[in-house]
Amino acid sequence: MKKRSIFLMAATATLYFNNAYAQETPQDSIKTSSIDQIVITGNSGPKKKIESSTAISTFTAKEIQKQNPISAAALLQRVPGFAVETSGGEVGNNLFARGIPSAGAYEFVQVQEDGLPVFEDGALQFANADNFFRVDNSVSRLEALRGGSGSIYATNSPGGLINFITKEGSNDFKGTAKLETSTYGLMRTDLNVGGALVQDKLFFNVGGFYRTDNGIRKTGFRANNGGQIRMNLKYVFDKGYAKVYYKKLDDRNTFFLPIPLTQNGNDLKEFPGFDPNYGTYSYRTISQLNIPQAGGGFFSRNLEDGIHPKVDVLGAEFKYDLGNNFSVLNKTRYTNINMNYTGIFPAGGPQTGAGFANANGITGNNYQYSLVGSGAVVNPAFVQELGFWAIDKQMNNFVNDLQFNYKFDKGNVTAGFYKSNWKSHQYWNWSNILTTATDKPQLLNLVDTSLTPNSTGYSKTYNGVTDMSFLLRDSQVQGSLNDLYANLDYNVTDNLSINAGLRYSRDFYKGYSVNTTTANLNNSGLTTDGTHSFATTTADDNMSVLGNKYNYWSYDIDKVSYTLATNYKINKENAVYARFSHGFRSPNEEAYYNYFTTPNPDQPLKPVLTNQVEVGYKYYSRTFDVAVIPFYSTLKNLSFTDVFSNGTSENTFANTKNYGVELEGYARLFNNILELTFNGTIQNPKYSGLEEGSLLEGNVVRRMPKLYFNISPAVNITKQWRTYVSYNYYGKRFQDQLNVQTLPSFSEFGAGMSYQLGKIRFAVDGTNIFNTIGITEGDPRAGSPTGDGTIMARPIMGAAVRASIALDF
Repeated sequence: MKKRSIFLMAATATLYFNNAYAQETPQDSIKTSSIDQIVITGNSGPKKKIESSTAISTFTAKEIQKQNPISAAALLQRVPGFAVETSGGEVGNNLFARGIPSAGAYEFVQVQEDGLPVFEDGALQFANADNFFRVDNSVSRLEALRGGSGSIYATNSPGGLINFITKEGSNDFKGTAKLETSTYGLMRTDLNVGGALVQDKLFFNVGGFYRTDNGIRKTGFRANNGGQIRMNLKYVFDKGYAKVYYKKLDDRNTFFLPIPLTQNGNDLKEFPGFDPNYGTYSYRTISQLNIPQAGGGFFSRNLEDGIHPKVDVLGAEFKYDLGNNFSVLNKTRYTNINMNYTGIFPAGGPQTGAGFANANGITGNNYQYSLVGSGAVVNPAFVQELGFWAIDKQMNNFVNDLQFNYKFDKGNVTAGFYKSNWKSHQYWNWSNILTTATDKPQLLNLVDTSLTPNSTGYSKTYNGVTDMSFLLRDSQVQGSLNDLYANLDYNVTDNLSINAGLRYSRDFYKGYSVNTTTANLNNSGLTTDGTHSFATTTADDNMSVLGNKYNYWSYDIDKVSYTLATNYKINKENAVYARFSHGFRSPNEEAYYNYFTTPNPDQPLKPVLTNQVEVGYKYYSRTFDVAVIPFYSTLKNLSFTDVFSNGTSENTFANTKNYGVELEGYARLFNNILELTFNGTIQNPKYSGLEEGSLLEGNVVRRMPKLYFNISPAVNITKQWRTYVSYNYYGKRFQDQLNVQTLPSFSEFGAGMSYQLGKIRFAVDGTNIFNTIGITEGDPRAGSPTGDGTIMARPIMGAAVRASIALDF
């Protein structure tokens, strides 16, 4: 891979120097000028970007195509204020908005398609919002709002709104087709077509993709396999329009978790036998699990299924002009999701063979390891216990947003009612397995040689499994949201405007959990190998069995969110604004489970409350875009809900405060030959009032960098040739609220080039071309970290190159 990376950079440099003095004006630059851009997210209606009193970033379909993000999270890295971890793979990634800490996922922002949520709660356990959404050529544009009016136009979104807007047909039939391959076995095809069935009246658009690849990290199987299709039909009449649409997603993705590394301060190196850029514990040789259950039958799982959501979405949108400056807009959607989630989660770090054996009750050197596959006796230097976690979720969401708008000479008033019913039922079955502490791991058996094969406790494993189904969970959460909202836009003068918004949330949550008991297979009549009973192994000693007792609970939310802002347009190109907003986030799924299954909880269950102040300066012209947005935010009642490798979960509460500044810029220079895009965030997120004690007061919020930015220069060498380099910097962080384990800063470089031949575009894109070892998180499931030495952490992917051909027609 290093040779390929060097070749890519050399080719890019050669192309630049050979053509550096070309004077042609490029036909197709990377970014559309913001001076006339219209935004709709977080606003009562379409509004010029410079006139919107919000911090909002926009990306057109052409800009998304040229960035060619490997995942939705990779695209969102280009948004200031969003600290994004992309190391999980294509899906299952984490996004933190403006220094708000969480257990991960998209907990304080809402991911939307066409103004409605992908799923109402984007941070359910093992159900990150990006599991149910893919970026393809059917996306027309992205609008990413931070803070501001997010809490007025959506639930649980004080951190912002991420709105992917899909393409619609027009009178002209047109489309895009794309083929893509890579150095990691990628084969992907995208297609989008749209046009008119009846000129000026009836329009259609159909798009989607199918993709298969082996993964940048070497899994030994197809790491990603599947696709999605989206279609819509829109009828336009004199006073409005009606639209219906459907989406089908059926995709399998491998989820990558922490691996062992060696850390010495800010220096990271590979752990012996483990490639930090391409290695993973999620490998073919340990992919099958088949174990008997204490309640009868067998539980089987295949790691190659990975995160496998099957998503069906049916929606409609209707707008009508009622006359006398009144209009009505109604959006409705039903989403059904069945997801099987299978992943390998480390249970601690590597241990020496002797150390693990001794910790499991084998004295001295009376231990023997053997390979499960061949039975060969081995003496591994290090072994690793891994969690084989299987989760099944059945989810559905019906949402309707009814909105009335009244326009008057000086502005408009919007009022609406938002109704959402959602349900998530989940079943967990977790086991632990024992392997070599290497990439391409091998399953291990462990026995006590001081005993005979007929002795009780002779074996510590069953076909490599150390803890058979040690955790079962059957639980359900339902939400019923009933929200009224209103928004006022008032133009005091042609240049000065005021915005005020209010949302009243009367939301009801309920659910249940099933109790469990402990059992074993000693008296089941089953054998471990056709001869010996389960009394000879300890692997079944703490099996979990679902009981017959249901613990029912309910919880109500009665909260008001509000915002007040003003925007002053200095002239056509300059504007300043200021905004205050107050919002909240309901307790998350694990917080409900913890609180209502704990006999005597020591903390009340409360929503997370947020206050944010932001001011901003915007300058938009044909050649320059600049946005500088200082902000200050506070949070109260923030709960941490990491699930540990032993099945317990954290139950910690805190308050936080943060101040910082978001920067975003774009420039076209030297007659549009050079383009430069930049986004960055400087912040200082701190804890206050952590329940563990005053010693933590003022500690840096975990997993949150104080500085992160992306800069991407591009050279339009000729009208056809374009080349770019991207530089992504992610600052130092701490894995834990104790600030014990440092996550060093890292820099990631990408590079690529494209050639436009008429309507055909050829492109090559390289990511992490210098094979940087950059870790985005430690191991949040391990409990208290230890700092230097052998650590468990999740690095970004190694160097990879993709090549594509796209046709516009």
